Amino acid sequence: MKKKIFLICITIIFFAILIYSLIHIFFWYKENTHTTELIEEINESIKVNDETKENIIDFKKLKSKNKNTIGWLKVKSTKIDYPFVQYKDNDYYLNHSFDNKYSSAGWVFMDYRNNNNFIDQNTIIYAHARKDKTMFGTLKNTLTKKWYKNKDNHIITINLENETLYYQVFSSYHIKTEDYYITTSFNEKEFNRFINTIKKRSVYNYNVDVTIDDYILTLSTCYNNTDKTVVHAKLIKRDLN
Repeated sequence: MKKKIFLICITIIFFAILIYSLIHIFFWYKENTHTTELIEEINESIKVNDETKENIIDFKKLKSKNKNTIGWLKVKSTKIDYPFVQYKDNDYYLNHSFDNKYSSAGWVFMDYRNNNNFIDQNTIIYAHARKDKTMFGTLKNTLTKKWYKNKDNHIITINLENETLYYQVFSSYHIKTEDYYITTSFNEKEFNRFINTIKKRSVYNYNVDVTIDDYILTLSTCYNNTDKTVVHAKLIKRDLN
């Protein structure tokens, strides 16, 4: 009798786990589909200049979809090619997509502490590392030798409504979750120490000089359950559109 009860309990537990897993897979698939469709819709805001082959982004169209739109981020040899947003905190876009619908996929967003003129000492952009490689799911490419060896990859582009910013990567690594590298402002001594610290952390030597007069861009996402993938780049050029 006890054996029979035990088997019934095991069976119930098994089916409960199975049902939970199937529900989880269903919602994961649903959110992935929504994210993919949203990305395709957003890409309709881009036109390619026939002469320069550069992208022309319709920010008016993007802002009609999301008033929190700040700019467009592109990292070469990754799938990171998205508009990014900014909210009054760093929590909202962890579980809301570009259309402001609830989604565990979240969206690409800039730290709420940063000014959108990109003259902070350290401007930070975050996103989830999705297993389907959307959002910052391919930021870890920057840790591979193949990505590093192609110097064209080392230039990160941010398109704003009235100008285009170009950043030179000088450090890429993964590290245990911490607050230090996501500090946005420093005094002179602290900033110099910060620059030296994040350069030493890099898995590759990019041979890029960085000084306290530079403006840094930091990209951050999950590497695994405990670590973060981090990329730092310095502003090297601003072009008016």
